[in-house]
Amino acid sequence: MLTRLKDAWGRFATARPGVAQFAVFFLLSNGITVLQLALMPLIKWVFGMTALVDTAFQIWPIGSTPDGSQYFIFDYAAGALPAGGGGLAYFLAVQITLLIAQVINFFAQRNITFKSNSSITKAAIWYTIAYVVITLIAAAAQGLYKTPIYDLFIDTWGLGGTGETLADFVTMIINSAISFWVFFPIFKVIFKQVPAEATPEQALAP
Repeated sequence: MLTRLKDAWGRFATARPGVAQFAVFFLLSNGITVLQLALMPLIKWVFGMTALVDTAFQIWPIGSTPDGSQYFIFDYAAGALPAGGGGLAYFLAVQITLLIAQVINFFAQRNITFKSNSSITKAAIWYTIAYVVITLIAAAAQGLYKTPIYDLFIDTWGLGGTGETLADFVTMIINSAISFWVFFPIFKVIFKQVPAEATPEQALAP
């Protein structure tokens, strides 16, 4: 059975290499998302026991919200959610979770999806640049949906702690979705397959 599936996949990958590559990328990305969903509540719980919850982390103002308040790219007001923004504790929980996931994702996508043999150092540099840019975009977007989501699950629906966990999942899925659609074309560029150099015997062959 496994042999048949492997053979069928081999034929499909040969006939539709682009589709097969995207399918593998999709499966790996979803696996990484599941890892993030498992890590986020744990890391958030650890930081939630510290005074960092009451330490505001609001940097890089980029304008105002409709109600006139300052809009920050990273907006983690002091205090527990949903009344506050989770403070520095929430920021660290999100970023550490993303960092762990992206390190794993880098090697998985490079070696499995794209089977790249190009310079790992150059790929890592470009990946890091892309990661920073995407993190900034995702953080700016999070200011639009984070508070309403936590308000909905915790206060409006009255789910309390369960609602907070569900809100964690939803915000992490949104972050993952942004990364998913942005990273694929970037990976196509930085994870290349470089033709192997000819051996001396091959070079001398007629």
